[in-house]
Amino acid sequence: MRVCIQPVRRLRTRPQGAPAAGGNGPAVGGLGHAPQFREGAGLGKKPAAGETGAAPTQGHPDRGSASIELLGFLPVLLLVALAALQLGLAAFAAQQAGSAARAAARTASQDDPRTTPAAAGRAALSGWLRTDGAPDAPPCEGAGETTATVTVRIPAVLPLLGDRAVTRRATMRCPTEPLPLPRSAP
Repeated sequence: MRVCIQPVRRLRTRPQGAPAAGGNGPAVGGLGHAPQFREGAGLGKKPAAGETGAAPTQGHPDRGSASIELLGFLPVLLLVALAALQLGLAAFAAQQAGSAARAAARTASQDDPRTTPAAAGRAALSGWLRTDGAPDAPPCEGAGETTATVTVRIPAVLPLLGDRAVTRRATMRCPTEPLPLPRSAP
């Protein structure tokens, strides 16, 4: 069995001894200032058509204030969201620059004639990122190692941060013996 408890609305009170509505005698039960309740306001009853079941309002002076507060807070919320997006783009650009530098250094250390370090570095970058110059690394010609440097521009979401760039370097050891070229499949 479900019990639905609804708030009971207080309509009006009458002093003790005052005649009941439509009567000339004292109040029934002798209860002074006892509230009279609307008929059918018991448990589980629905309000009649046109009634809301709640007490009538006298007009709230703060009505709609939540909407105004949201409008005031919205620019701050938008700025925080854009700053988080800018931070994510900066981290992504740094990760892409590191990947491109490693690819360029690896290609330069292998001394593979099929591709250049610059082409390997560009292939490791996402297409929509801009670089300052080509990712390049000097070939291993008697040196013990080679270092590739890549600089990537961070896309600006917030114009007040200006144009920023991130630079990453990767160093790879050069092999002491030349690596054999891969054989083609028979």
